[in-house]
Order: sequence, then C-alpha cells, then structure tokens
Amino acid sequence: MEYRHDRPALLVYLGTLLAEAATQLAPLRRSELSDGLRERFVGWARAGDGRMFHVNHEPGADIHHTDPFAVPAGQRSPVRRLRGRLATPVTLWTAPGPAGLTVSSTLVAEGEPDRLLGLVDPESELWAAAEAAGRFAVAPLGPAHRQLADRFAGLFPSPGGLFATGDWTDTEYGPVPSDAGGWTGCRLDTAREYGWALLVEATIVAVELVEEAEPLLHYRGRYREIAGGGRRSSE
Repeated sequence: MEYRHDRPALLVYLGTLLAEAATQLAPLRRSELSDGLRERFVGWARAGDGRMFHVNHEPGADIHHTDPFAVPAGQRSPVRRLRGRLATPVTLWTAPGPAGLTVSSTLVAEGEPDRLLGLVDPESELWAAAEAAGRFAVAPLGPAHRQLADRFAGLFPSPGGLFATGDWTDTEYGPVPSDAGGWTGCRLDTAREYGWALLVEATIVAVELVEEAEPLLHYRGRYREIAGGGRRSSE
C-alpha cells in the first residue's frame, strides 16, 4: 500500500528481498523452493495499470488485491495486533558516525531535567554509535519522509549509504534532515532490555524547532497522516 503510487520503487525493494532470499536458500540447496522466487517476490507487483496484486497462474485462479505474504488472521499475535492499533509518531534517531534508525516508539517526558525515551533494536548500528558517542539526535518525520523512514528501517535500498541522498544538517548529536520540523539533541543516560527491544533513556540537552509540521504516524503496519491536517493548538 505504501508504494501504490511508486511501483518502480516497490520493484526495487522487492528485488532486494528476492536477492536476499536466494542467497539464504543457496547454502541449503533448497532448489525446489527457489525455482519460483522471482514470480513470488516480484511477479505479483507487475500490474500494468499501476495497481499491485498477486497473480496465480494456475488454471481457474483469481487475481486479488491482497498481500500474498500476510500472516493469516488467526495466527497473528494479539499483543502485536494491540500494538498496531496504537498510532505512534515516526521519528529518525541519528548518532555521530553517522548512523541512523527509524523509531516509532519515542516518548518525551517533561520535567527537571526533560527526558526522552524510546525502544530501539539492540543490534542496530544506531545503538552501537549512540552508545559509543554517549549522545544522539531525534527528528520527528512528516508525510514527505515516507521513503526516508523506510530506508532507515532497512525496508528500502540505500545505494551509497543511508545518508547518501537528501539534505542533512550536521549537529554534534548526529545529522538531521534539513527539511524536518525540528530536532532534539539527547545525552544518553541508560539502557536496558525491554521485551525484545532496548529501552533507551536520555536527557534532552538541546531543542531546535524550525516550523510546525504535520507528523507522520505509524498505525496498523502502515504510515498515516492526520486527516485534514488537524486543528492547530497551542503547545
């Protein structure tokens, strides 16, 4: 759905997954599974009118507008489904190195001092860089940053590196998108395992707000925007 208006980008993404799958299957000599990989990964996205669908070439088969890799409803984790129903802001965390990661579990707590928390992947390059530097930057993303968010989440190819494209502003906490509505610089305080993620706690040291911008939200596995732009209110 996220690539419904950008089929070439979808095909590039699916091609990347196809190459990864073929590489992983090769040592296992699973030729019986790899024979139809191209059609399974790429063929379903070749609709001539721009629509994306899965095509089953067996006689009498249907063409349907569904995700051919979706987990059946009865097998989905209820906790994951609950998490999916909580709309969360999409943010980009970066650290000197540079390294970056898309994070949709960022929380700001006002106080003395002001704090910031978030759940990140403990195996990510972002965490390694933030831990080494003791600091990181967080920028809220907007509707125009969907592809950037996918790139830093590892869902979209990034030839030349994650920071090779786009305009970036260098800060001592890490590079931030120049067109973001703002950013905050954080000092790393502590981190601990929390579920399958790492709960990172930090102190907010600097805040730079460029302009008020609509947020990019993550809801039920998709990016969403505030309908109608929302009503502006005092901060």
